[in-house]
Amino acid sequence: MFIIKGGFMKQMICVLSAAVLIMIVSSCSPMAYAEKAPGANLENYRRYAWVETKDSKNEDASNPAAFAKLSIQNAVNEQLRKEGWVLVTNEPDVLISYDILVEKGETRRDDPVYTRPFIRYYFNPWLRRWGTIYYPSNFLGYESYNVPYKEATVTISMMDAKTDKKIWQGWTTQEMNKSLMTRSQVRSSVKSIFRKFDDEV
Repeated sequence: MFIIKGGFMKQMICVLSAAVLIMIVSSCSPMAYAEKAPGANLENYRRYAWVETKDSKNEDASNPAAFAKLSIQNAVNEQLRKEGWVLVTNEPDVLISYDILVEKGETRRDDPVYTRPFIRYYFNPWLRRWGTIYYPSNFLGYESYNVPYKEATVTISMMDAKTDKKIWQGWTTQEMNKSLMTRSQVRSSVKSIFRKFDDEV
């Protein structure tokens, strides 16, 4: 007879619980994409600095995504520290920038429509009492309408500080519930992007 000891069962339950938790977290995270320049070796880089992007060289205005600057930079710094990278102010190996593109759109939604259920009463003269007849709801079709939405694409770009050539870029898109991205949305976007970065390092 095959006997499973209690300690083994507890270990199996813990392992399965952890696996389920990872699946839930992964399913809640936005899908991320990344591309690395041919021949680029990210192992050769360890020192980085931040740079800002502009729509044109003569533009004086700040990045339109400046509202999320602190949140994104903090989230990226946290991820890069785990990789052994160091934020410096002099002689960086890599220049890092971020951008957030917010776009509006509409999605088509179809909701089922049913009649309202109702009850009718009748009088039974032979039994001299009231009875009820129930009329269930019936399916009528679908009501179609457009729902506006906003989605934000967060992009992290890395350039070689000596050649100014892009060596790596990662991005992800997720729907926004508010006019601006929340701190938790920024963090989840950055984490998703750097899962792709981990695959390259």
